[in-house]
Amino acid sequence: MEFRHLEYFCAISRLQNFTKTAEYLHVSQPSVTKAIKALESELQLALIDRRQKHVTLTTEGKAFLLHAEKIMNNLENAMQDMERFRQEKYGTIHFGIPPMVEAYLFPDLFTTFKDMYPDMSLDVKEYSDSGVVMEKADNGELDFGIIFTDKLGDTDHEMLIQKDNLSLCVSPELPLAKKSSIDFDDLRNEQFIMQQSNTYQYQHVYERCVERGYVPDILLCTTQLKTIKQLVANRLGISVLPDFVTMEETKFVRRQLTPPLSVDICLYWGKDKELTKRDTRFLNFMKHYIASEEFKRNFQPVTSDKAEN
Repeated sequence: MEFRHLEYFCAISRLQNFTKTAEYLHVSQPSVTKAIKALESELQLALIDRRQKHVTLTTEGKAFLLHAEKIMNNLENAMQDMERFRQEKYGTIHFGIPPMVEAYLFPDLFTTFKDMYPDMSLDVKEYSDSGVVMEKADNGELDFGIIFTDKLGDTDHEMLIQKDNLSLCVSPELPLAKKSSIDFDDLRNEQFIMQQSNTYQYQHVYERCVERGYVPDILLCTTQLKTIKQLVANRLGISVLPDFVTMEETKFVRRQLTPPLSVDICLYWGKDKELTKRDTRFLNFMKHYIASEEFKRNFQPVTSDKAEN
């Protein structure tokens, strides 16, 4: 007994007309007629009273309809359950990132993820700062996001990816480059090239300057990391950036800040989020990824000796 035959029988029982049933199912009328005859032949019973002008079920047809509808409903429920499994296994992770992550941490993360889970995909959006990423995750628009924070919070919805330092970035031709470590008092008369005012970098650098009794002289705020780096290299100002985004730079030097200015880079998901099997797969991937030797080699915090070179 074919599912298609049951579908045709239930439809004609509702519509009571072969032509309308064919139109509803987007098939030819002979296909409907053939399906009903095939059912009757298999059951060896007449299901439709063909003596009537309109389609009318026989007594046997009415009894069979009860079973057919139950089978159709059970099949529909089964398909819906299987669809939920498919969505969890093959679905899309909605992922948010702040500036700096897109060009540095994310490409390697994405490549490794697709190698391990080719059946899943990441829908990635960049936002202006970590606060927006957290807000989007909390209201359910994002499944996960990467944030910058000064301390690891509630581990029920945060996972540390790595700790890093922020170092002074300065042209090697400027006097500051001759120092091995820099206090924020040394930056009083410098011009800063910064990210936007709502970012982790801006807020913490600004706070350190105010603690030393001055407001930083900000030459430019931009979301473009490449622009910040080039302006530093052109001796137009200084900047303070995480080591993981500057460790390959040769156009300027990095100097350690005293006391150190650090950052926690974390994976974040909504406070009220109930993790699905798909989410758990992604979390397991992230744990594997940040524990890998490749990740440690590419993104581990550099030592102070390296920062002074």
